[in-house]
Amino acid sequence: MSALDRVPSLMARAGTASALTIAAVGGSIVVPGAASDASAATMATKALRIAASKKGSPYQWGATGPYRFDCSGLTLYSFKRAGKKLPRTAAQQYNKARHISSGSRRAGDLVFFHSGSYVYHVGIYAGGGKIWHAPKTGAVVRLEKIWTRSVWYGRIS
Repeated sequence: MSALDRVPSLMARAGTASALTIAAVGGSIVVPGAASDASAATMATKALRIAASKKGSPYQWGATGPYRFDCSGLTLYSFKRAGKKLPRTAAQQYNKARHISSGSRRAGDLVFFHSGSYVYHVGIYAGGGKIWHAPKTGAVVRLEKIWTRSVWYGRIS
């Protein structure tokens, strides 16, 4: 008899089981709020993959894809394809996002570049201090290192 086969009888005798015990025998537990966090992570990861798939697409001010983008057009397009509607501009997207600390950031979060309280650019965090973004006229969608500390992070859920 394997450890998994013994779980029901062990739980019945003990009355309860700790999360560590359940995890140790390969079970699963339900944590309130975790499902929405997991689905948000899945959606953000999908948006990140979509943005990366647009590598090399030309920048065009006001463009929202599928072949040309400005910064917020790329994030809008990527999240829309992942199943989440975002507002049009970087500032509006900042206001829609749940603001998070740099220590809490994860791949798929939005990175907002600001000057004072003015948000002027947005990209999708790729991990390792890099973002996917549509930088400026004459450039293309690309993966680039975050070049300033004047950034805020936001999570779309």
